[in-house]
Amino acid sequence: MSKMYDTRKPAKRAFLVTIYEKNEKSDVSLEKELVSLCRVLELEIVGEESVHIREYTAKFGMGTGKAAEIAEKTKVVHADCVIFGNMLSPSKQRNWEELTGVSVMDRQELIVRIFAERALSKEAKLQVDLARLEYSLPRLQHKYIDLSRQRGGRYGAKGSGETKSETDRRIVEQRIRKLKEDLDQVRKTRETQRKMRKRHTAPVCALVGYTNAGKSSLLNALTNADVFVEDKLFATLDATTRKLTIDGKTILIADTVGFIRNLPHALVSAFRSTLEEAALADLLIHVLDASDADIDRYCETTLSVLRELKAEAVPVVTVLNKVDRLSAEVLEDLQRRYPDALTVSAMTGSGLDALKSFLMARVLKSTMISEISAALFTKTLDSE
Repeated sequence: MSKMYDTRKPAKRAFLVTIYEKNEKSDVSLEKELVSLCRVLELEIVGEESVHIREYTAKFGMGTGKAAEIAEKTKVVHADCVIFGNMLSPSKQRNWEELTGVSVMDRQELIVRIFAERALSKEAKLQVDLARLEYSLPRLQHKYIDLSRQRGGRYGAKGSGETKSETDRRIVEQRIRKLKEDLDQVRKTRETQRKMRKRHTAPVCALVGYTNAGKSSLLNALTNADVFVEDKLFATLDATTRKLTIDGKTILIADTVGFIRNLPHALVSAFRSTLEEAALADLLIHVLDASDADIDRYCETTLSVLRELKAEAVPVVTVLNKVDRLSAEVLEDLQRRYPDALTVSAMTGSGLDALKSFLMARVLKSTMISEISAALFTKTLDSE
């Protein structure tokens, strides 16, 4: 009888560390979010440590004694990597790797890696590659810190040549320039597509919100689309647009990448062409997960990112999704706190008809006003 073997690689074992200032309170939601990010990459969490700084050293971002204690704990649980919920400078990252003897990454690198795994379209892959290289560039000097080999040249003739780290830096910088050129071309194509949409006078509504709020599920429910849906952070990275047609009238619904607290600036910059769907929309559909206890914090995070994208002037309708998971008392409390919000469930279909009617009335009315204003402006110019 043949014997079956499990050929799957065992999950990487991660030890999580979150650092707080001396008088700063622990943020349970931030730590929970770090766990969720790790699970997207299928990491096995073998230990967690919250550190309130009493003694600070620039080398580790905490006291040397506490750093040594954490390093010992990672050895005891046989961790393969240490993940910090805070941003790490390149020098701190190198110091921690030397202390623990395992790979060390911060929250920003964790998010970049998730994006790298989930990117599907050519544009998303280009954006992720750019963010990854821009993140790694300042860390190259530490990667080969002990290497002194040099290439090319001869002392007294062409100079001493360049070190391996200098060669790698030059290669990465060239790759970054090429990626930016490719993305510029993609942005021009996207801009052409937007102009064509405007020419056909189809208004655009953009779904925005915290990651895993249910935006893609809502897009599928509204338009009968088949956009990929998964109950994990950053399930969607590509901007997807679908038609919603009622009584012969059409509007476009655009899905966008989910927001997250302290979204790395490299990713905001890299995904700007995708996120521009929000800034250039006629209406924003701000989707909130009504079943999440941190709904208020997630709401503020989304509004903050929209301000960064200069999209705060775009009209917004708030939609409380996943209301099928709530009790009547909790739903009533949410409706008091978000009095202008619409309540829906993408899963059961509850509230979808009301949302469709609202979108049609609101967007088509705004479009009509814009067209009348444009016509009046043109008439005024002609009379002059």
